Parts: sequence; structure tokens; C-alpha cells
Amino acid sequence: MISARREPAQVAELLIEALPYIRRFSGNVMVIKYGGNALAGGDEAAALASFAEDIVLLQAVGILPVVVHGGGPQIADLLERVGKETVFKDGLRVTDAETLDVARMVLVGKVNSDIVGAMNVHGPIAVGLSGVDANLIRADVRSEDLGFVGNVTSVNPTIIQRLVAQGIVPVVATIGSDAAGQSYNINADTVAGAIAAALGAAKLIFLTDVPGLRADPSDPGSVLEQVEVDRLDQMVREGTAAGGMVPKVEACAFAIRAGVERAHILDGTVGHALLVELFTDSGLGTMVTP
Repeated sequence: MISARREPAQVAELLIEALPYIRRFSGNVMVIKYGGNALAGGDEAAALASFAEDIVLLQAVGILPVVVHGGGPQIADLLERVGKETVFKDGLRVTDAETLDVARMVLVGKVNSDIVGAMNVHGPIAVGLSGVDANLIRADVRSEDLGFVGNVTSVNPTIIQRLVAQGIVPVVATIGSDAAGQSYNINADTVAGAIAAALGAAKLIFLTDVPGLRADPSDPGSVLEQVEVDRLDQMVREGTAAGGMVPKVEACAFAIRAGVERAHILDGTVGHALLVELFTDSGLGTMVTP
């Protein structure tokens, strides 16, 4: 298929529009959470290729990306294929030892490897990690009723900082461990917020499968372009932010209050959404400010 030829003036206009943003963000760390839902339900190979191109371009213009990924739909798919029943409590998957093995297999062995591979098509620029590596993510049990579901207790960003300094993009799977070496599956939104805070990132960006945060959950046209961090607390209390959006807004609030300059929630199923948000005046999705 031959793409439509763009007028040279249009191309030049886009590049000129992007230039001040490239200058502003060069040298800054950005933590980008790539949700499993952004991969699910479509052409996964095409989605990965598009995302990888975005990350490679960010790095090429001097931005320092750190990728954190989820994999909930992919875990659910494998559990179904092996005949393992999935039980949820308060929106979280109850994780026994067998389910933890499946989660680790999917997150570390499949999703992480696929993302790293898609980036390394463009050169040796990405390395996969899990929170267990170099004690990156320390965790403890969230609730005995949930089994091996963890809370982040601390982040040691040293391994990420070393990789970034060498021009490598770290890609982090969200399995953490406690001091005794017990592994836990941790919500990827929570991990992304904690890593962004630990790195002092300029931006925390969530790529999901919805256009942004809605003022009215039932109205697709009520997506907020910008919201102050204090309003997020109110939205959670009132139920305006509910379900899978809750850990995202809580992670945004945590990161912003820890010094991250901006947080963003946008639809990662839109082609090159990351570039549109960062490098155009119109942008996409919802931006959270202090």
C-alpha cells in the first residue's frame, strides 16, 4: 500500500511545530507506561512496531525514555488457555503460586521480550528488566486475601540510571520481590508512578486504551485536557475515576507530589499518540499538573 504524499510545506510545518518541544525535553527522563490493553484487541505486531518507533525517535532527539509495561489481558488469556480460573477481589487478580508463575512467564518471558525485540529492530538500544533485577523494586504483600499481589515498598533506581547513562532504554516488567526473595505481581500503574518519582522524571505517561480521564465516566465527550493534581483525589472519592483508572490517577498524583513535572493519560491505540502528545500544540489525552 502506497501512502499519500504529503505536501513539503505540511511536513516542514510539522517539524517546525515539534522543534521547541524537542529542545525543551532533550536530556529529560520520561517514564512511559505501556499498558497491556494498548496491545490487546488489535494487530499486536503493528502496535508494538509503532510504539517502538516512537521510543526510538524520543531517544534519537535526546529524550531519555524508561518503559514500564503491564500485561493483564495477556495473563488472562494464558490462564484461560491452561484452564486456570481467574478470581478478582476489589479489581485485583487473586494470585496464588500457580498464577504468579503464569504472570511472571507472560510479563518477563513474553511481553517484555516482545517490546525489547521491537525496539532492537532499530539497533541495540533496549534491555529488559524485571523489578527483581538489582533489587529494583522491593515489595511486600498487599493483602493475604490476594495472595502474591504486592505493594511497592521502595525503588532502587541505580540499574535504570546506569542503563540510561549508557544510551540504553530500560524496559521494566512489574514483578518485584521482598527481602527474602519472594516474588510478587504488582500493578504496573503503581510501579510506573513509583519509578518516575524515584528518577525525578520530567514526565510520567500512561498509554492505555481510552482517550483520557473523563469528567463524566458515562460521557465519552467529557475527556479533560488538563486537570490539577488535587482534583484527582476528589474524582476518586466521588467515583468519577473508577475501575482501572483509579491506579492510574493515584500514580499520577503520587508522582506529581514527588516532584514529577507533568503526568499524562492518553490512548495508546492511536497511532503514534506519544509523539502527538509530546511534540504538537494540540496534543492528546489528559495532562495532570501540580
